Amino acid sequence: MIPTPRTFSHIGLSVPDLDKAIKFYGEVLGFYVIMEPTEIVEDDSDIGQMCKDVFGTGWKRMRIAHLATADRIGFELFEFEGHEAPEDNLKFKQHGMFHFAIQDPNLEDLLEKIVAAGGKQRMPVREYFPNEKPYRMVYVEDPFGIVFELYSHSYELTYSNGAYS
Repeated sequence: MIPTPRTFSHIGLSVPDLDKAIKFYGEVLGFYVIMEPTEIVEDDSDIGQMCKDVFGTGWKRMRIAHLATADRIGFELFEFEGHEAPEDNLKFKQHGMFHFAIQDPNLEDLLEKIVAAGGKQRMPVREYFPNEKPYRMVYVEDPFGIVFELYSHSYELTYSNGAYS
């Protein structure tokens, strides 16, 4: 029996400056803050123990905030002490996540706002079905170098007819 598809709950990002990240993802992408920044310390409290279960020992303290997209997907931002920026922010050959995607029908306008806010455009805007359908995409970075993709249309619409054929 094939399982029913699950829903997506949230994504977590490690950022070097929580307040700047909240401002970027709130003001530029329009995400809602649903839990203001909170400091968590490595101790024996319930949340401290839960974080030790995940991160191990030695993380000392962090700040965390929770945001949400218009379609109710959680966006969890972490700021850890001793933050390290990766040398290569798009290790596409390394197992694990290397990007996420945000959908906006006004992709070019959002792209302009991202760049104006300190982000980066990684490639030209591309069309999936030129002269046929208005489906567009572009890879970008937030001001901290986190790579993500912008889509003009839904994932299902973009790929339902074989976007690569």
